[in-house]
Amino acid sequence: MYFIDRYDAAMQLAPLLEKYREEKGVILAVPRGGVPLGYYLARHFGFPLDLLMAKKLGHPGNKEFAIGAVSTEESIVEETRGVPEQYIEEETQRIREQLKKRYKKFMGDREPIDIKGKIVIVVDDGIATGRTILSTIKLLRKKEPEKIVVAVPVSSGEAAKRIKEVVDDFICLHTPYPFYGVGNFYDDFSQVEDEEVLQFLNELNDRKKVV
Repeated sequence: MYFIDRYDAAMQLAPLLEKYREEKGVILAVPRGGVPLGYYLARHFGFPLDLLMAKKLGHPGNKEFAIGAVSTEESIVEETRGVPEQYIEEETQRIREQLKKRYKKFMGDREPIDIKGKIVIVVDDGIATGRTILSTIKLLRKKEPEKIVVAVPVSSGEAAKRIKEVVDDFICLHTPYPFYGVGNFYDDFSQVEDEEVLQFLNELNDRKKVV
């Protein structure tokens, strides 16, 4: 095992992100597993934390195969061969409504942070295939951040190679081979519930109010 839990993983990542401490940084956490890491890193560096609300657009014949990605505001489709346009439109709308509901549940009426001109640090507890995040990075580019950084404790080698090619900085502690799934590299990989996500976000906001 490489990590005790997600807190341990975040603290191991922190030294490698130290170079961004004085920058205008924003942490975007992938819910739900990336939120604990995002919380600990945001608290450590004093960065604002937001949620990366994006989801893969699955192929109609195999929903696990990403043909693009959808966020609350944008969408990107990279593979349309043999995929009905009506399916893409309806599925995009369905996913977007789902993401908006989840964002409102977690963030209330707060508007997403404007990332234009900022260092965007995308965090998750690990990456297996990387298909969804690759499409999501293209969505983020449309918002004109200064840099996109992806920081994860563990990733498959294949995903790491592909992500490095499209981001400004890829920070990953381990790329084990063979790769058997993210959870295998944690002693405690308990599922992060919605209530925990809300607790992390509320606590971070309460700390800001006190400061």
